[in-house]
Amino acid sequence: QVHVVESGGGLVQTGGSLRLSCAASGRTFSSYAMGWFRQAPGKDREFVAAINRSGGSTYYADSVKGRFTISRDNAKNTVYLQMNSLKPEDTAVYYCAARTGVVVRTNPNEYDYWGQGTQVTVSS
Repeated sequence: QVHVVESGGGLVQTGGSLRLSCAASGRTFSSYAMGWFRQAPGKDREFVAAINRSGGSTYYADSVKGRFTISRDNAKNTVYLQMNSLKPEDTAVYYCAARTGVVVRTNPNEYDYWGQGTQVTVSS
């Protein structure tokens, strides 16, 4: 089992940057594929980015490709989401999630452990 806590959200202007962090408990962090998801008011939770257990493979939603970068530091039990060139449509609560297994998935239903989320607001 793993417990994850997100941090780093906030208010930023259009074009600005933020870096989200997700700190995980437990000694088996490297056994989990990790993902970032987001949910805007009135919308379903959607996939943003994911990374495999070693950090060697990453996946992105088309809407953030080229602007966001996911990375992980297994020695620190932490996964990051660097968000650049932010747009108002990026405004949402961002969630970190962990998935047991080798294969990275983009469906939130296939993730086992979730954090409480961190709010990101991009002003126009």
